[in-house]
Formats: sequence, structure tokens, C-alpha cells
Amino acid sequence: MKDIGVCDSKPDIYLPELATVLKVEPMTKWETFIEFKLDSEKPLGHRPGQFVEVSILGIGEAPISVSSSPSRGNSFEMVVRNVGNVSRAMHQLKALDRVGIRGPYGKAFPVEEIKGKDVLFVCGGIGLVPVRSAIQYVLDNRDEYGRIMILIGTKSSVDRLFSEEIDEWRKVKNMTLLETVDHRDDNWAGIEGVITTLLPLVKVNPNNTVAIICGPPIMYKFVVVHLQKMEILDKDIYMSLERRMKCGVGKCGHCQINQIYVCQEGPVFRFSDISDVEEAIE
Repeated sequence: MKDIGVCDSKPDIYLPELATVLKVEPMTKWETFIEFKLDSEKPLGHRPGQFVEVSILGIGEAPISVSSSPSRGNSFEMVVRNVGNVSRAMHQLKALDRVGIRGPYGKAFPVEEIKGKDVLFVCGGIGLVPVRSAIQYVLDNRDEYGRIMILIGTKSSVDRLFSEEIDEWRKVKNMTLLETVDHRDDNWAGIEGVITTLLPLVKVNPNNTVAIICGPPIMYKFVVVHLQKMEILDKDIYMSLERRMKCGVGKCGHCQINQIYVCQEGPVFRFSDISDVEEAIE
């Protein structure tokens, strides 16, 4: 890839900075892991749950969630699903290629505000990608949180992401980690079923538990119902609606849900703030 034609300075929100690809690694048939570093050598400055706009010269730009924690150094990571022109071009990147980065943008997961709480992560499919940033942050500051519960659901064993890292998470103290696949095959001897299959298997203190969920839109309404049955309050349920975004700065209207602009007011929302907006979780 050639360098994208941008300035080194960043006078406004529409001009990206240059970043260099450090590592590219296929993860599944559709997802590729990419690690970047800003050419300025400064940290990206993101918080868990935020996103950036990635631009490829001659192709365009797309919003991509940052999958690594800001506590992990100056580089930052993404997992890109091959679903369009920009993501297809990103799958062709190799080490030392350069791209444009705008951001970070958006409302983050409340990892600072929930210190001292038990944290329940519910991740469906590629929803693990943005939530991984929050999981890493919590684990890097493990003593500042209560119990950690991570529930992960994927379609099949070949669709699993970060399997080696997940194995490391299992070793963390005071941690519950459960996985399920929609359909079991010869490579999977674990739990079979959709993500809600796992929720009855964990016991929570509803007065001290915060739930962070991300996954396909259809997942949300079923997961929320289960969390409410577990008596977790709506104000303690956070969800990411990052899949709806495009421009990242509230100009294109692609992410608008009734009166809400996801890229500016989200992508992370407290469920109590959007519980009356049915379109938000459909």
C-alpha cells in the first residue's frame, strides 16, 4: 500500500494522521487482526470501547473499533471483518504499510466509574472485539475490581477469536469464563447453544454488578431480558451499538436512531438511557 496523502498536523476532525502497520494475522475466514502505531510515536489516546476512522488511499474510510486496551502501550489493535471495500483493502495490508487514522471517537465503556464493582462481560461473535479492550483494561487493573465474569458465544469453533488469549484469561484470579458455540462440531467439546445459554450458569450480586454487552443486534433484547431476570438494574447495563456507524462525527446520519446519533452519543450506551427506543436493540 502507498502512503495516504495527509498532513502531519491535524487541524480539524476531518484530517487523519498517518499510522504504520506493525502486524497482520488472519484469525478466521472473515476476520483479520491488525496492529498499528501512529507515525508520530504518540499513543492513540483511546479509551476502551472507542473507535477510529481508518482510511485507505483511493478506497475510502470506515469506522473500526479499537480492540486493545490503552494500558498495553503505544500501539493499538483491531480485528477487521471483510464486509466491504475498505475492510477488504485492510485485509490486504502487510507490515510497514501505512493508513490514515482519525479519532478516537465516541463514548467509552465506563471502566473507571465501575471500579470496585463485579463486572459481567457478555460477548456475541465479533462483539468480543471492542469488549476485549475493556476486558484487558480491567485485567491490567485487576485489584481495583470485584469478580470478573466473561461469557463468549460464537457460531462455531472455527469462528472463535483470540482463543489463546482466552485460555490465559481463564487463569486469572476470581474469574469465571464460559464459552458456547451455536453448533457443536468435532473440534468443540464444550457448551452448545446461543449466548443466553450461559447466563443461568453464573450467579451475580445484582446490587454490585455491572454488565457490559456487545454482539449482533438480535442478541441484545434477549440478553437484556435475562439480565433483568437476574435483577441487574437497567442503569448498570451498558451496550455498544458501534455497528451502525459510518462517518464518526455526526454528519452523514447513517447512525441515527430516532433522535440519537450513535457516533456522537455512543457507541456505548447505558440501557436505561435508550430502553424506550425499540429500534436501538433490534
